Amino acid sequence: MKKGLKRPILKRWHWPVLGLFGTLTWISSHYYITLRRQPLFKRRGLPSGLEEKNSLINQGLHIAADNLRGCIEPRLLPDGQTKRVLCAGHRNFREPWARDLSFASYGLLELGDYEAVRESLEVFLYFQTPEGQFPVKVFSTGVVDRYLHSLFQREQPTHAPLRPKYISGHRTRSLDGNLLLVVACLHYITKTLDDDFARKHWGALQRGIRWVEAHSREKDGLITQEAFSDWADSLARTGEVLYTNIIYWKALHEMARYAGKYGGEAEALAWQRLADSTQIAIHSRFWRADLGYFVTSRELENLSSAGNLLAIAWDLVTPIQGETILAAMRRFGMDTPVPTQVMYGVYPHKSIAIENRLAGIPEYHIQGAWLWLGAWHVIANVYQDKPQEAAALLERIMAVVRRDGGVFEVYGKDGHFLSTRWYSAEAPLSWSAGMVVYAYYVLERYYQLWGMQPEEGGHGTLA
Repeated sequence: MKKGLKRPILKRWHWPVLGLFGTLTWISSHYYITLRRQPLFKRRGLPSGLEEKNSLINQGLHIAADNLRGCIEPRLLPDGQTKRVLCAGHRNFREPWARDLSFASYGLLELGDYEAVRESLEVFLYFQTPEGQFPVKVFSTGVVDRYLHSLFQREQPTHAPLRPKYISGHRTRSLDGNLLLVVACLHYITKTLDDDFARKHWGALQRGIRWVEAHSREKDGLITQEAFSDWADSLARTGEVLYTNIIYWKALHEMARYAGKYGGEAEALAWQRLADSTQIAIHSRFWRADLGYFVTSRELENLSSAGNLLAIAWDLVTPIQGETILAAMRRFGMDTPVPTQVMYGVYPHKSIAIENRLAGIPEYHIQGAWLWLGAWHVIANVYQDKPQEAAALLERIMAVVRRDGGVFEVYGKDGHFLSTRWYSAEAPLSWSAGMVVYAYYVLERYYQLWGMQPEEGGHGTLA
């Protein structure tokens, strides 16, 4: 280099690095500006007319119904259609999920919002694959985008068209979600007598079950699952799991009920044979007379509330079995302090998802209490002819809803919704809100059927 000339400060390879840095800075700045333009997230307040309700139960019902309806909103499909859909929540889960919709639809149908249920189901039917798989969820906001909107307390954008997600966050297939959508469609048909919907989508319901069977049905008639793939998706429950097989049996049973009308008598008999053989296999594999309940799986002797309560509510057990299950749940205190805990018993710590452990909520799907489970607990007591126990459970659920001013996602051992530095329970959660509404009407119909007055038990007025 000649004397007096200075060495260049920037080398040739610096320029693309600076260009990349500048591009990323511009993208980040543009994204941040766009995010900040979104309206501030505001938690849903108490509904009007609450103080006019004449009991704690009716106040809780009013809040739960308002929370449920508040999760309905119009969303765009790729072909330009707009559908009214039920989202799982507002802050973290402003998108329709198969499981959440399927259970929440029970409550929406009780409230008479048939259109929202039908159009929500039609969205999942729209995205069903030719093989029969339904999406786990449909969404328009990615997980990072969703987290950042929550972090900065902004409402999630909803202008982009919905798109399907077929694999869970743990890269697994959702067998129970597929089956629950079949059950939800058939329950919708039961409540509305929508013959056009049934005939149009009967083939889709058939494919929905066949897809599950093609991937998981075993020689014993039960279905097997991957780790982190059912509703308790922070737990590595594998193989033949009680809850998933109860859902499978229910789907078969309901298909048998309607196949005579929409598929022919031969098809109805075929579905019924499958349902009967599955019921026998469930009792053979999971029922433990010495324990008094259905165990979770071959490896886990836990009492899982979802599978056991659904078995009672859906008439898969004898009255004696139902009594011993409810007695065991009382003995283990699974309805305290909030109805109802996910399970009783020890669960291997290493089999809990790492993200739950890091977030400080390892109990999320173990000792955590969920009001949708509490609702099935109410319903199970109704089906066991225990109206006073059902009313007492419902009143405790409504007391929690009234205290918090909404239906939260999950509650801890202290009786309050879970909240840590890295996690705060969703509110409202349409899944639980819908089931709380449904439980109320199931109990109300029981009292009306027998001409009973619920206030005689000291548990408020169902009116």
